Amino acid sequence: QTTSIVIFRGSWGRAVSICVTMAEAKPAAAPESAEPAAPTAAATAAAAEEDQVVNPWEVKTASSQGIDYDKLIRQFGSSKIGPELLERFERVTGRAPHRFLRRGVFFSHRDLTSILDAYEKKEPFYLYTGRGPSSESMHLGHLIPFIFTKWLQETFNVPLVIQLTDDEKFLWKNLTADVCHELAYKNAKDIIACGFDMDKTFIFSDMEYMSSCPAFYRNILEVQKRVTLNQARAIFGFADTDCIGKLSFPAIQAVPAFSTTFPDIFGTGKAAKKVRCLIPCAIDQDPYFRMTRDIAPRLGFHKPALMHSTFFPALQGSHTKMNASDANSSIFLTDTPKQVHKKVNKEAFSGGRDTIEEHRKLGGDTTVDVSYKYLTFFLDDDAKLQQIKEDYESGRMLTGELKKELIGVLQALVTEHQERRTKVTDEVLKQFMTPRPLCQNKA
Repeated sequence: QTTSIVIFRGSWGRAVSICVTMAEAKPAAAPESAEPAAPTAAATAAAAEEDQVVNPWEVKTASSQGIDYDKLIRQFGSSKIGPELLERFERVTGRAPHRFLRRGVFFSHRDLTSILDAYEKKEPFYLYTGRGPSSESMHLGHLIPFIFTKWLQETFNVPLVIQLTDDEKFLWKNLTADVCHELAYKNAKDIIACGFDMDKTFIFSDMEYMSSCPAFYRNILEVQKRVTLNQARAIFGFADTDCIGKLSFPAIQAVPAFSTTFPDIFGTGKAAKKVRCLIPCAIDQDPYFRMTRDIAPRLGFHKPALMHSTFFPALQGSHTKMNASDANSSIFLTDTPKQVHKKVNKEAFSGGRDTIEEHRKLGGDTTVDVSYKYLTFFLDDDAKLQQIKEDYESGRMLTGELKKELIGVLQALVTEHQERRTKVTDEVLKQFMTPRPLCQNKA
C-alpha cells in the first residue's frame, strides 16, 4: 500500500510529495568518505534495503510516521545537535539558542564545533545558504532557513552569501531561462525583506555571477575535474536520460562554500583559502555538501560546516498528497490576512477529536496537528507554547481555539513581511546583488 506524505523543503528545496511505500527504495546517497568511490553491487543492494531515502530530488520513507531524523543522522553520518552543544553555543556566543535550535528544527550538524572554535579564536568565517527560485511568491516553509541564517549572521557578526540557483531551475523545470532569472529577482526581494544587513550580505544569481566572476567558474572546474560520472551517479542518482547540465550542476552549488569564489569579499591569496564556511540548509541538501567536504581539503580549503533543518509540513498534514499548483497547500508571503484566516480554518489538518465531548475527555494530538506544528516554528514564547500544548492535549483547548492562536501569529508575520518588502526597491536589490567588499567585523 502506498501513502503520500507532504513536506516543504527549505533552502534550495522545493515542495514535494513523500511516497510512503513498502516497495524497494532507490539507493541512498553514500556517506561521506575521504575518497568517493563508485558504488559496488553489494553497496547498491544494501542501500536498496534502506526504508527511507532523502536526497535533493527524492524523499521516501516506509514509515507512516514520516522521516525518522535520528535514523537519518545515522544514515548520513552527521551529528545530533544536543544539549551539550547548545550549552557551548550559548557560552561562546553569549546568546541563548534560537527557538529553531531549542525545538530541534535545526537538529543535525557537521563540524559546527570547528565554527565555534574559530569564533573563540577570532578566526574569520562566513555563512552560505541559498534558494532555488521556481515561484513568484515564497511560502512560509521557504522562510525557515532565512530566519535562522539572519539570526546566525547577527549572532556571529559575519558575512553572508546567498545563492539563487536560477540555472538549476532551468535544467529541472519546464521554464525558460528568462523566466527562471526573473523569478530569482522576485525571490531575492522576499529574502531581503527578512531583514539582512546589506553591508554584510551578497546575493547572487548563478546565471549572472558566472559571467562576471572568473574565480567562480575556475572553482567550478576544479570540482568538476575531481568528481567522476560514477561518483555523481552514486551520490545524486543521475540517470542516462538526464541532460548533461544536471550532471554538472552539483559543482555549481558546491563552490560558494570555497571563499575564493568571492574575491571581492575575501581576496584570492593563501589567507583567503583559510576562511571557513558554515552552511545552514535543509537535510535533503546534504549530498551536495558531502561531495564538497570530500573535495575541499584536496583544493586547500577547510571542509564547510553544516547545520541541517527538518522539513516543513503542508497545511493538509503529513498524510496528504499535494498538488504543486494548489495555492491552499501553504501560507504564501503574498496572502492577505483574510486568506491566512481562511486557509488555516479550512485547510490546516487537525489533531482534534470528532466531537467536543470526546475532545474534552481525550484531548488533541499535537504530534499530527498542523496548527500546533506551525506554532513550534513561529511562536517564540516557549512558556506560551508549552501551555498551549498542555491545554490542547488535556482537552481544555479546542481545535478552533488553537487555530485562532496560529492565525494571529501568521497574520502578523506575513503582514510585517509584506511591509518590509515594499521598501525593497530595484535599487536596493541591485546593491545587494552587486559584487563588492563586505564588512567582516562591523562594530
